[in-house]
Amino acid sequence: MKKKHSGSSVRGRRAGGNAKPTPDSQIDFSDIPESTPEELRRARRVGRPSSGMAKQLIAIRLSPRLLSQLRKMAAKRRKPYQTLIHELLEKAAAHAA
Repeated sequence: MKKKHSGSSVRGRRAGGNAKPTPDSQIDFSDIPESTPEELRRARRVGRPSSGMAKQLIAIRLSPRLLSQLRKMAAKRRKPYQTLIHELLEKAAAHAA
């Protein structure tokens, strides 16, 4: 039996890599009902609110041992490990300046 791959997996994307996206003009939206005024009134924006202090996404390589230690420290303090790393770097930069 052939294993079915999810379209969101790497293998699934690779398998469907030759598929071209369908333009909106070729999609039949007739079976989707219009939103009511009540639904539109209750609708909320999804995602993070925009602020003037957006953080920049970077990639950094850490040893598995160090990352494990940082995650354990963060769990003890009940905060996300990336937030802890940010705080530690901020303190170190302020101390070095």
